[in-house]
Amino acid sequence: MRPETAYHGDMGEYFAAQATDSAYNAHTDRAAMLRLAGDVRGRRVLDLGCGAGHYAAELLARGAARVTGVEGSESLLAAARTRLADHADGAVLHHHDLEEPLSFLDDHAFDLAVLALVYHHVEARGQLLAEIRRVLRPGGTLLVSTTHPTSDWTYFGGSYFSGDRVELPFGGGVIRYRRMTLETFLGELLGAGFVLEELAEPRATEEARRIDARRYDKTHTQPLFLAVRLRRP
Repeated sequence: MRPETAYHGDMGEYFAAQATDSAYNAHTDRAAMLRLAGDVRGRRVLDLGCGAGHYAAELLARGAARVTGVEGSESLLAAARTRLADHADGAVLHHHDLEEPLSFLDDHAFDLAVLALVYHHVEARGQLLAEIRRVLRPGGTLLVSTTHPTSDWTYFGGSYFSGDRVELPFGGGVIRYRRMTLETFLGELLGAGFVLEELAEPRATEEARRIDARRYDKTHTQPLFLAVRLRRP
């Protein structure tokens, strides 16, 4: 797997641990995306960049019929297998590079696809979106979250319109991803044939205040994430 697309080794283990109850991952991004998902009872879900299985566990607990997770990091998959051990009948996990086609998945096999804080790491985004459109049934839902363009601009500086790859310190290492404007982000999704149904700029839930008051306040002062719900016609 390419280090740009997945969190490997110690970084993967760090992410698996902190994402469980963190102000940003658990109580800002995940809370918003699960709200956008709505009622998932009986639905077949594709979790792309499934990480340590936090989304899969929550979706299964909410009644999803099956969750198929795809992840490029073996360390994160190990954590996901442990987290989903009690859901053996409902969870299927694949080790796969999201820069490559999803050729092991059938056409129209899913009702919902989730791409949580993964999109900005992927370079072959056009290919990935085409593959998601292929495997979603007509009328199916795609949820995507990413770093907010203005947050990246505030942190990294320079031109808002920069499309550079950037590095961010994380877990004793660095994560690498592609900066993109709102125009680029939405343009790619709409250009791939999806229809925008809702856009959210997530703010931390009250639970996050107990965990990390500083980060809670930050999400209510400046946008850090962007989340969208789209439909496949």
